[in-house]
Amino acid sequence: MSEIALPSDVTGTVWKVEVAVGDSVTEDQTLLILESMKMEIPLAAPRAGTVVRLLVQEGEAVTEGQDLVVLA
Repeated sequence: MSEIALPSDVTGTVWKVEVAVGDSVTEDQTLLILESMKMEIPLAAPRAGTVVRLLVQEGEAVTEGQDLVVLA
């Protein structure tokens, strides 16, 4: 299976990281939660796979389109 990078849908802050590198995830599982304009926005896995890289950490500011997590 090829790697895919998951981008942010919004500009905001990484509120909570729910996974770690090496974790197996299921389709639609929440990987992290972004906070933007007082709203919590989950980033869900588009397919089952393994987290190979976390490109952000809790508290980090992110921009729309920025890659956050890489799945294999």
